[in-house]
Parts: sequence; C-alpha cells; structure tokens
Amino acid sequence: MLGIIGISSLAGTAVGAGVCYLWLKNSTRNRFAHIELEVKAKAKAIENEAELLLQEAHVKIKAKELEQEGEFQKRIAQVEERNRSLILETKELSKEEEKLALLQHKVLDKEANLEKLEVQRQEEIDQAIQKMQSAASLTKEEAKAYILEKVEEQSRSEVAGIVRKYEQLAKEEGEKKANYILAQATTRYAGEFAGERLINLINLPSDDHKGRIIGKEGRNIKALEMLLGVDIIVDETPGVILVSSFNLYRRAIATRVIEILVEDGRIHPGRIEEVHEKVQAEFEQKTYEEGENILIDLGIFPMHEELVRLLGRMKYRASYGQNALAHTLEVARLAKVMAAEMGGDEKLALRAGLLHDIGKALTQDMGGSHVEIGAEICRRHNEHPTVINAIYAHHGHEEPDSVESAAVCAADKLSAARPGARREVLESFTKRVKEVEEIATSKDYVEQAYAINAGREIRVFVNAQKMSDNEAVLLSKEIAKEIQNKVQYPGEIKVNVIRETRSIQYAK
Repeated sequence: MLGIIGISSLAGTAVGAGVCYLWLKNSTRNRFAHIELEVKAKAKAIENEAELLLQEAHVKIKAKELEQEGEFQKRIAQVEERNRSLILETKELSKEEEKLALLQHKVLDKEANLEKLEVQRQEEIDQAIQKMQSAASLTKEEAKAYILEKVEEQSRSEVAGIVRKYEQLAKEEGEKKANYILAQATTRYAGEFAGERLINLINLPSDDHKGRIIGKEGRNIKALEMLLGVDIIVDETPGVILVSSFNLYRRAIATRVIEILVEDGRIHPGRIEEVHEKVQAEFEQKTYEEGENILIDLGIFPMHEELVRLLGRMKYRASYGQNALAHTLEVARLAKVMAAEMGGDEKLALRAGLLHDIGKALTQDMGGSHVEIGAEICRRHNEHPTVINAIYAHHGHEEPDSVESAAVCAADKLSAARPGARREVLESFTKRVKEVEEIATSKDYVEQAYAINAGREIRVFVNAQKMSDNEAVLLSKEIAKEIQNKVQYPGEIKVNVIRETRSIQYAK
C-alpha cells in the first residue's frame, strides 16, 4: 500500500514539474519575442536616422562641391582676365620696341649721310685749295686756312642747328630708355598689397574658455594685459576674442601666448608669466631665422648677425600702413632689376635695397631718425659705402654716388607710391599712440605703460615700493595734463595708473 502511494506521489510531482516547465517555456518565449520586437524597432529607428544623416551629408557635400566649383570658375576667370591684360601689355611693349628700333635705324642712316657729306666737303675743299694755289700763288696751308674760315662762317648756323637737333634727340632717347628700364623693373616684379590691421582674432574651442581667460574677478585678463601690453577684447561674439595693439611685434607675441594658454588649459598669473618668457625667447630666435631665410632666398652673404636679426624684426614693423619687410623686399628686387638694366652691380643694389630701411626695426625702441640709426648700425658692421650712401640718399640726406644708390632711391619711391601701399591715417594714429606711451614712461617710478582701446586709454604700471596711492593719483593728473598740452587727439584719453603690491614667500 505504501508503495502504491509513493508511486502516485512521484507521478503527481512529475506531472507538476512538466506543467511548470511548459509554463516557463511559454513565458520565456513570449518575453524574448517581446524583446526581439523592441530590438527590431530600435534597429529600424537607428537605420532611418542613419539614412537621414547620410542624406544630409550628401546634401552638404553637394553644396560644398557647388561652392568650390563656383570659386574655381571665379579664379579661372580672374586668371584669364590677367592673361588677357598681360597679352595686351606685351603687344604694347612690342609696338614701342618696334618704334624705338625704327628710330634707331633712322638715326644710323642720318649718321651715315653725315659721314658721306663730310667726305664730300673735304674733297671740295682740297679741290678749291689746288685752284687757289694755281690762281693766287697761295701756299697750301694759307689756302686751307682761308677756305676753312669761310666754310666755318657760312656753316656755323647750320652746324648749330644740327647740334641742337641731336641734343634734343639724345634727350628724348634718354627719357625713353629710362622709362623702358622702369617699365621692365615694374613688370618683372608685382608686390602684394600689405594691408596691416590693428587687431588679431583668436579662435577658442568653446565659450567656457572666455571665463577662464577673464579669471576670478578679472585676475587673469588683468595679468595678461599688464604683462603683454595689449588690449584683450572679450565680447558676445561666440568662440573668439580680440587682441588689439598698434605694435605688431607686441601683438604677435600676445596672440601666441594666449593660444598656448588656451591649448594647455592652465590659465593663471604664474603660468602666464612663464609662457610669456618662453614665447619671447622663441620670437627672438624666430626673427633671426626669418632674416636668415631672406638672405638665403636672395643669395646675399655674409651679413652680421645683428643685421640679420633686425631684418627679421622688420616683419613686425609698419610704415604708413605698409609692412616694412614687404616694402624692403620690393625695393631690393626693383633696385636689382634697374641696376642690371643700367649696367650696375645687381648684388650690391639688392643688398643696399634690403638694408635701406633697417633703422626702422629700432625706431620703436629708441628715438631718432631711422636714416641715422640705419646708417650708424651699417657703418658699425662694416657694410659697403654704397649701402650707407643709399640709406642717406633715399630720403635726400645725400646725393646718390652710384648707379646702385640711384636704383634704390627710384625703387623706394615706386614701392611707396603704388596704389594701396600706404595709408597716412594709420601712420598718424601710431605716432600719436607712441607719443602718449613715451610721455607716461618718462615719469619717475613708471615700470611699464601701454596704450590700449585704440589709443583712448593709457595704462601705467608703477613701482609700488617707491610710490604711494596718493602719489599715483597725482601722477595720473600730471600725465593727463601733459598729454593734453603736447598731443593732438580726438575725444578724450583715459589715464589709468595701476599700483600693484605682491608678497611672495616659499614654504620649505
């Protein structure tokens, strides 16, 4: 009996387990079917989104291709227009050369005719002398003297007319030849328009970097402006800040410092000073390398290291809105071409043109005329006398003493006078800003002074150990009064005297 009961219970258990297994199987299948449907739906959505993105990408690519195609066609049209103008200029030059050749041929013919007439005249004189010897019993020398006197009296006016005619012809030929040389020089070199601006634009990865550049309570941006000597403009324009200064070299250093700080991510006064020192050293090396590369390109060797460095420094100097280095290279190449056309020394003319404005690299750091500064530094480094004469002559301090110096003077005027080369307004602005800075730095205990905000503000940093707050107030009034009396400017100029005290200790 017990065996039957046990068998029955086992059978019931087995049946229950089977039913449970079937229920679980169906439940699991239903759940997985539901999950599979969800996955398929998500996959379909992802596929649709990918197709939309692909279509957008195709549209953008097509638009970019159309834009590039339009730009390409535009440039092709510009090149074709330039080619047409060059062809027309070449034809005009060929016509002028033909006219000049024809005129030269006529002159040669006239010279040949004159030689024939001279021979004929001499023959007639000899015949007349022989007749007079036989008729008047005159010696050969007496007859010759008599005939020459009469011929001279009769032909003096004719000879004067011939001389005047050929003098005028020689003058015209000289003018044509000079114009031809200038035309050859200007057509062989086409300088680029150098349009210098007063600001540099720096792109930021995000607008969060603006806050980091400003710093807590403006600590970072104050440190940047004080150390770099520029005006940093942070406005509502997304993703950019502006660096403003009339000094190209100072502005370039400031731009590089800020770019390194943004890339590094660590922006605080100590890091700013460290990066500034590093960038200053890099720029000194860079200016020397740039000057060296110019000498390599032009093939001018050797040259003193100080002159090479000053040559590279001219890249960050402007005169009447024209970049000093671009102007120097224009003058050097034009002078070389003109000297070659006139039979001068091409290399010497190139060197003189390259160094004629070298004094401008130092005029922002030391006062005086760039002519006197340039001549003195070239004389100190034993440059050729023609180079020194060209430096003086291109501003009328001396007369050119050679073909090379004259070529430099002509090339300097050509480079400065071409359309768009110079802007008088910018030069007067930079001169005014420089005067304002010099007034501030001439005062006692002033360490640094920077004109910012387009010359409408001057920031003066004084020695906090030697000047009190009350003396700083008096200094600001004194500077403002001197600017008002000595400088002409529109509107008003804000004088901001800054006295900063630092206390530094080291934990050991």
